[in-house]
Amino acid sequence: MSVKIRLQRHGKKGKPFYWVVAADARSKRDGKYLEKIGTYNPNTNPATVDLNLDAAVQWLHNGAQPTDTARAILSYKGALLKHHLDGGVRKGALTQDQADAKLAAWIEAKSGKVDAKKDGLTKAQSDAKAKAFKAETVANEKRIAAQTEAAKAPEAVVEEEVATEEVVETATEVEATVEETPAAEENTEETEA
Repeated sequence: MSVKIRLQRHGKKGKPFYWVVAADARSKRDGKYLEKIGTYNPNTNPATVDLNLDAAVQWLHNGAQPTDTARAILSYKGALLKHHLDGGVRKGALTQDQADAKLAAWIEAKSGKVDAKKDGLTKAQSDAKAKAFKAETVANEKRIAAQTEAAKAPEAVVEEEVATEEVVETATEVEATVEETPAAEENTEETEA
């Protein structure tokens, strides 16, 4: 019986969630499995992987072949490195303490990279939120300025109307006096004649 380390799909449509399992190669994708090794959630950024490292390495020692995606997950969590280092210990190339130290150093460096990515994502998200907030405040200020100008505009129109009414009244008064004056002169001319 050949054993595969592969993903078993769970979750709802459009939101996959996977179990990392050791299963018989002949079983269905979501069928029977021998052991659940961990979980993989690609919906988060970065993807969340929870893996029982010792169980995965034990299956690799027993000859289980991972699929391409499972191999990437095992490599991401350090299971393939631990399997490689255990092979070196079995051959006598290094001691168990040296292998554990190398694995711990690698895991520390990997967690540093993952934390840096998370920090970068949160910083980018906060920067985007701050930029959007600034744009929104500028838009609100423009809107408020436009409303105040619109409120002042009717007052200016009323003032202009009052001013034009005064000009019209004075113009009619001037015309009336102009009309009266020539009529009075005509009357004086007629009386003289």
